[in-house]
Amino acid sequence: MALADLTLEGLVHDLNNVFQTIAESAELLEDDPKWEEMAHKLQRCAGHGHRIAHSILERNRSTTELAPILQNASHFCQDRLETANRPKMEICCDLQPEFRLKGDEAEWERVFVNLFLNSAQAGARKIRICAHDNKIVVSDDGPGISEELLPRIFEPHVSTKSIISGLGLNVVKSIVEQNSGSVSAENGPAGGAIFTLTL
Repeated sequence: MALADLTLEGLVHDLNNVFQTIAESAELLEDDPKWEEMAHKLQRCAGHGHRIAHSILERNRSTTELAPILQNASHFCQDRLETANRPKMEICCDLQPEFRLKGDEAEWERVFVNLFLNSAQAGARKIRICAHDNKIVVSDDGPGISEELLPRIFEPHVSTKSIISGLGLNVVKSIVEQNSGSVSAENGPAGGAIFTLTL
């Protein structure tokens, strides 16, 4: 095994130790009714971290079902919004039965987490996901994307927020393209942003 592979494996091992410590701490909190809900949030967050770390080492080319990926991404985002004292989002799905994606489950979870959080941070309160044939369309009821930012929306550090950020949609583009797909953004005729993933 190459040195770089050993270094990466060691890093993933250490990260998993961190996530395991968070999960075990959450189990201790779970027995106290006052902290039970927070314990479940911490456990889901640790699980999200475990899946990302695992995906770094296991970049397989298998296929995975879309529905559980969306469920995990939705839970993570709702927990994130609630802990930041932000309103929860309504997330609706219209999926072709057993719609599957090529690639790693955790990487696709990152795609939808970033799309959902991007919509929430833009002010959207409702997201709709439609997946049929070879397309996934994610639309929201937010203010849409400014015409100035639209051509550059997938570039690194392009953001409507005042803080230094703007990596989420670049991550989305990178993962989709790694799995032989493409992603585009536009504004809906009645408002809101629309992201189309073509697989």
